Amino acid sequence: MEFAHTASLGGGVIGASWTALFLASGRSVAVYDPAPTAEKQVRSYIETAWPAMTELGLTANGDPDAVTFHASAPEAVQGAAFIQESVPERLPVKHALFGEIEGEMDKDAILASSASGLTLGQMQGGWKDPSRIILGHPFNPPHLIPLVEVMGNDRTADGIVEAAERFYESIGKITIRVNKEIAGHVANRLQAAVWREAISLVIQGVASVEDVDKAMWAGPGLRWAAMGPTMLFNLGAGEGGLAAFCDHFADTFNGWWDDLGQVHLNEDVAQTLIKGVQDEAQGQSPAELSAKRDALITAMQKAAAGLR
Repeated sequence: MEFAHTASLGGGVIGASWTALFLASGRSVAVYDPAPTAEKQVRSYIETAWPAMTELGLTANGDPDAVTFHASAPEAVQGAAFIQESVPERLPVKHALFGEIEGEMDKDAILASSASGLTLGQMQGGWKDPSRIILGHPFNPPHLIPLVEVMGNDRTADGIVEAAERFYESIGKITIRVNKEIAGHVANRLQAAVWREAISLVIQGVASVEDVDKAMWAGPGLRWAAMGPTMLFNLGAGEGGLAAFCDHFADTFNGWWDDLGQVHLNEDVAQTLIKGVQDEAQGQSPAELSAKRDALITAMQKAAAGLR
C-alpha cells in the first residue's frame, strides 16, 4: 500500500474526519493536537463516523484502532509518508507548526494542508524548502464529502501533486486541480456566491431563511448533486446544447446578474440569519441535525456510486 502510515495534525472536526477516513482505508494514523481532550474527541468521532463509512463500503480493510496519539507534532510526523495538516486557519499558527516539523519529516513525505482561506503561497513562507507542501482542501465532513481541491505551484517538486491525487483517490476522494492561486480556491467561492444571494433574498423579504434553504435542497441542489451547473444548462436546451441555451437565455441571465444582491455579513444580518436557522431547526440539536445531514449524504453517495 502506498502511503501506508499517515499523520493527522489537528484533532478538530476536519482533522478527526480525515483520521477516520485514513483508518478506514487500512492505513495507520499518528495524531497530534495539543488540546487535553483531543484523544477522547477524536476516538469518539471515529466511532460515530465508522458506520456511515461502512455503509459506503470504505471500511473493508480498515482498523479503527490503528491510531496513535502524540504529545508533539514532530513526534507525530516521524515515519509518516503522507501528512494532512488541519490546524487553525491562522498563518502564524501554521508557520510555527511547519517550523517544528520540517526537520523531522521523512525526506519523501508529503504534507497537504486543509486550509480553506489561506493560499499555498502564504503557507510556503513557513518552510525552508516548500517543495513537498501542497494544498489538499476538503469539504466538511471529509469522510463523507468526496471533493478535495489539490494545488501545487512552481515551488512544488515534480510528481508531488500527482502522488497526492493518487493517495486521495485511493481512499475514495474525487480531486480537482486548482491551477491558479485565488482566495477561497474553487468550491468555496461557488458556495459563497450562492450564499450571498440567499442572504440578499432573506434581507429583502423575498423569502424566509427556511424557504430559501428549501428552494436549494428541493430544487437546484438535487441537480447539482448529479452534475455541475454548466453541464446541466447544456442539457437544459436539448439537442441545441449550451450554444442554444446561451442564445436563448443570455439576456435573462445578464438581467439577473445585474440585479443580484450585494450584501455584507454584519451583526444585523447575522442575527436575522441566526433567528431564521433557529426557526428552521424546530428545536433539533446540532448533533441531531448533523446526524440527519450525514444520513442523507450517505444515502446520496450510495445511490450515485454505481452511476459515476
